[in-house]
Amino acid sequence: MLIQRATLLDGTVVDIRVAERITAVDSALTPLPAEQVYDAAGRTVIPGLHDHHVHLHSAAAALRSVRVGPAEVRDRAELGRALANADVGADGWIRAVGYHEAVAGALDRAVLDEVSPRVPVRVQHRSGVLWTLNSAGLARVGMADHPDGRLRSADRSWSETLQRNDTGLSEVSDGLSGFGVTGVTDATPDLEIDDIVRLLETHRRGELRQRMHCLAPGKRILHDNDLDLDGLTAWISERHGDDAPVAVHCVTAAQLVVTLSALRAAGTHPGDRIEHASVVPDDSVAALADSGVTVVTQPNFISERGDQYLEDVPAAEHHELWRVASLRRAGVPVALSTDMPFGEGDPWATMRAAVRRTTGRGAVLGDDERICPPDALGMFFGTGEDPMRRRTIAPGEPGDLVVLEPSPDGVLETLGSDMVCATVIAGDVVFERA
Repeated sequence: MLIQRATLLDGTVVDIRVAERITAVDSALTPLPAEQVYDAAGRTVIPGLHDHHVHLHSAAAALRSVRVGPAEVRDRAELGRALANADVGADGWIRAVGYHEAVAGALDRAVLDEVSPRVPVRVQHRSGVLWTLNSAGLARVGMADHPDGRLRSADRSWSETLQRNDTGLSEVSDGLSGFGVTGVTDATPDLEIDDIVRLLETHRRGELRQRMHCLAPGKRILHDNDLDLDGLTAWISERHGDDAPVAVHCVTAAQLVVTLSALRAAGTHPGDRIEHASVVPDDSVAALADSGVTVVTQPNFISERGDQYLEDVPAAEHHELWRVASLRRAGVPVALSTDMPFGEGDPWATMRAAVRRTTGRGAVLGDDERICPPDALGMFFGTGEDPMRRRTIAPGEPGDLVVLEPSPDGVLETLGSDMVCATVIAGDVVFERA
C-alpha cells in the first residue's frame, strides 16, 4: 500500500510505502503495478496508537452489560430499576458493571437480593477487582452458603464456572480502530495459555485486528488485606529466574510500597512494570525511579472519576493521584493507557486528561502533573513488548499508521478521536471515516 502526501508531525510531507512493515519513506514514491494508493492529501500521519493496558474479554462483555456507576445510577431505588430493566444474557445472567459505593453504599448479597430480580445477578465494582453476586448467582456458581456474595475477580474457584467466549471482540476491535488504536496489551491477570491462544486465534482470523500482547501469566493483582511481601518476592524471583518480567497492579500506597520492597529484594528485569500507580506518595517517588520499573498509568481517571476523588481523598493527598509529570521529572519511565473497559477506552481522552488534569466538573486535580501534548501523544507510541520504545515513521517500523484530519499543530491542540480519518494495520486500511 502507498500513502501519498502524508504530513508528519514535524511538518515534512512524504509518501509512505507500507505492508507488514514500512518499506519506504520518501518525498515522492511511484506506485507499483496494482498497488493500493491512499491519498492523505496533506493530512497528518502518525504511528498507530498502542493502548498499553486493556481487558479485552471484559470490554466485550461490557458491551452487553448494564452500567450502574454514579453517572448512571444515583441511589438504591435506581439501582433496582436498572437491574430490573436489564436483559438477561444468553448465559442466564444479568451482568452489571461500574458500581461504586457512592451509588448505594457497600454492596453485598443481602442488598442485591432486595433490589435485584430473582435470576442470577453479578455486579462488578468499578475497580474491576470485586464482584457481588445475589443469592441466585451464588447458587449458580456453587457457593450458595457464601456469607456476603463479595468475590474477587481473580478467584478462579468461582470465575472459571462462568462462560467465557470471544463474542463481541470484533465489535471491540472496530471501536479501537476508530480511535486509531493499532495494538493493545491485555492486562487480564487470570488468563491461561488456552485463553491466550484463543485470543491469538481471533487475531489470526481478523476478528481482532489490533496487534496483541498479553501480560499474563506475569501479571499479579494485590489486595491491601492480603499483602504478602515474602510471597510477592518469591513470585518475582521465580519469574525473573525464567528470564520473564512481571507486572504488578498497584492502586494504593500500601501496594506500591510492598511492590517496591519486593523488587528491591528480588532484583528487577528490564520488562518489569507497575500497573496504574494510582497513588504515589512523595516518599515513594525516588524509590520508584531507582527501581527503573516502567509505570503504565491512566490519567483519564482524573476526568472520569476526579470529582469523586475530591470528595473521598484528603486534600493533602490530591497531588499523589495519577502522577505523570513528577514521575517523568524523577526519571521514571511512564507510558499511558485507558484501562478499557474500566476506563472509557478513548486514548485521546487519556491524552487530554494528562495535558489538562480537569475533572468532569472542571476542577483541576494535580496541576503540577500536567504534561505537554506531544509528550502525551508519544506515550501511546510504544510497543507491547517495550512501552518506552517510541515507534516512528521510518523503514523497518511496523506498518501501523493513523491518518488525522488537521495539521500537526491542530492535532496537538485538539487531541480528539474525531480527528481520525483512517487507521492502517500491517498495510491494510481497517477503518476509514465516511
